[in-house]
Amino acid sequence: MRAKILDLNRDKQLLISPSILSADFAALGAEIRAITASGADMIHVDVMDGHFVPNLTIGPPVIKALRGHSALPFDVHLMISPVEPMIAAFRDAGADIITVHPEAGPHLHRCLQMIKALGARAGVSLNPGTPAEAIAPVIDLVDLVLIMSVNPGFGGQSFLASQAAKIAQVRAMLDAAGSSALLEVDGGVTPETASICRAAGADALVAGTAVFKGGPAAYADNIAALRAA
Repeated sequence: MRAKILDLNRDKQLLISPSILSADFAALGAEIRAITASGADMIHVDVMDGHFVPNLTIGPPVIKALRGHSALPFDVHLMISPVEPMIAAFRDAGADIITVHPEAGPHLHRCLQMIKALGARAGVSLNPGTPAEAIAPVIDLVDLVLIMSVNPGFGGQSFLASQAAKIAQVRAMLDAAGSSALLEVDGGVTPETASICRAAGADALVAGTAVFKGGPAAYADNIAALRAA
């Protein structure tokens, strides 16, 4: 299934990207269909290698198997190292946005060039301990900046309030550069913390537990509650 084109220009509506890390892994296809029908804007896929972060999740074959269940863009966050050798495999599997960490390889600029050359949108993720300035040398290449408001590796963590200032700092950097890149936040996102992220300048939120709690019948209301921030 071909993903619809996502307008990455800032929009008045807060974009919601449910993280399938919190979905029922025994029924991932059905879960993706359910969140698609419930008003999600993207599907967030957390890829972890047990090395760069202390957890192990999924690889390209699973993404390829899920691709046919939704026409929404697949927002794939690569928490793997080295990341560069795996980029083409994830693009081939159906990733529409591929986000990497500056620490995941020695050549961030080349990594982003590779993602874009493959026809995907390129993102950079900043861990809580990674300064906003890390995106400055590549700001002309990024289509998305992902601020981690928890230390990556596990779902269900609490939002780190210290990251609100970084969200605002990156917002100012993108605006000063005339960039249309999305500013996305991931970690501890709830209806309460969503308002903090939005006020600081976020365009999109990744949410796992806050979307998937209550089962499929609750997904539309859960997404609406986040967007109401």
